[in-house]
Amino acid sequence: TDAEVSTRKKTFAEVQTERLDQAERTVLIKCPSRLNEKKLLQYLASHGNVKSHFFFENRGINALIEFSEKSSIASLQDAVGIPSASEHHVVPFKSRLFTFTLKNPVSQHVEETPLHLSPQSHIPVKDLIEKLCLADSISSQMYILLNEYQLTEENIRLRFLACSLVRDFARAYFPDSTVKPFGSSVNTFGKLGSDVDMFLDFRDTGKHATKMKKGPFEMEYQMKRLPSERLATQRILSVIGDCLDNFGPGCANVQKILNARCPLVKFSHQPTGFQCDLSVSNSIAIRSSELLYIYGCLDSRVRALVFTIRCWARVHGLTNSAPGTWITNFSLTMMVVFFLQRRSPPIIPTLDQLKELAGEKDKHIIGGYDCSFVSDLRKIKPTKNTETLDVLLGEFFEYFGNFDFRKNSINLRKGKEVNKPESSPLYIWNPFEQDLNISKNVNQPQLEKFIAMARESAWILQKEDKTQQMINKEPWGLAALLIPFGKNNSSKMKNRMKGIGSETIRSLLDSLKLNNASSQQKAVGK
Repeated sequence: TDAEVSTRKKTFAEVQTERLDQAERTVLIKCPSRLNEKKLLQYLASHGNVKSHFFFENRGINALIEFSEKSSIASLQDAVGIPSASEHHVVPFKSRLFTFTLKNPVSQHVEETPLHLSPQSHIPVKDLIEKLCLADSISSQMYILLNEYQLTEENIRLRFLACSLVRDFARAYFPDSTVKPFGSSVNTFGKLGSDVDMFLDFRDTGKHATKMKKGPFEMEYQMKRLPSERLATQRILSVIGDCLDNFGPGCANVQKILNARCPLVKFSHQPTGFQCDLSVSNSIAIRSSELLYIYGCLDSRVRALVFTIRCWARVHGLTNSAPGTWITNFSLTMMVVFFLQRRSPPIIPTLDQLKELAGEKDKHIIGGYDCSFVSDLRKIKPTKNTETLDVLLGEFFEYFGNFDFRKNSINLRKGKEVNKPESSPLYIWNPFEQDLNISKNVNQPQLEKFIAMARESAWILQKEDKTQQMINKEPWGLAALLIPFGKNNSSKMKNRMKGIGSETIRSLLDSLKLNNASSQQKAVGK
């Protein structure tokens, strides 16, 4: 749509600012079960203009309400009471989370128009496979998957609201601080149900610097000094973590993980339903989020291919939500980006090319690393490449199924295969911290499993007879790739299938289908 195209062209910073501002004018209301939407909106309008709203299910019905003016929230807060403390004593922290109950509950026979509830999770894989079988090409299958899995407008608003509610706590100590989401919540590659990574930012805006130049004195605050930035980060997070734990409405299972490489506080935010990870500002992580945002906005094929590959990897157990020796979603995303840089002509530019387009405002040197790249999407020439996703999906599996991982590494700055600087099985250069490998955790067996699955998938796509499979009502195209391939025997399967005729294969696939019902259930449950 036109609206989408115009939003697509906004810079990352513009989108962030707009959404953070929107979140500040937003409240969350736990609603009574038999709710008349009109009545609710009529009441809220008495406090000011409601700019937008939606309902969602999370332990009952909830409404997210965005006012036009921030002052409407104060007006509403003045009208809200403190819970009567019969069984529990309450911590009197007044937030933007409210519970509304009806004073005179409606009698049963009143006709209610059912509320439209915005889904906050994606459909199970088995339902997705059914939908995919109805499409007319692999390309449309991939867009169906993207549409089912990507974050919705409503879900993004809830994510920014969760950050804004945490920020209300941080501001009690640090009035200038902000809490912003980073990573998958903002980089256009987030999937419904993923965690919210947020960070606490203390950096004053540029307004401050100009004021300091005036007057005859150098002036600065007296502040507590600590031996290291790490210690300061740990102390701040420790206090904010305690705050959320002791006073935060709906903040549960607060865990302080302060000795990690990047200290963080994990908690579950029940009112919005998100698992959250809070850390202190990490400029490089934000640059990575923006870089992916740019790639995601440049060409619709980028996100379609990334979501597809990640879903495929999850079904085949190549990725896992628990940390370990698996390939991470971030590494997979980088592999897809690299593959698209390598097409002829390239579908997206290399990081070095984006750096050459950078203006003065785009210059960022962080901890000695050059993290500059253009932020204005209009300065980037659109690609001349017209390959369909049908072609690109097969070529992706082909490319990495035959990649020389022993010798080469993946470098997004140059968009070239370069010799591995050290012997990790999979070497993907961190786009900014050039001496780091983002896939250092991946071991040889996991890499070999990835290669075997990629070859298997390329082979299935080449050999398949779509028309026949559609007639037989068999999963075809992407749907066929989202069904686990025989239990742990993809290498045996490869050998078995060398030079077999297609009838044998069809019966083989059929038998696989039968003994895979159970493993498919497992994949769906994940």
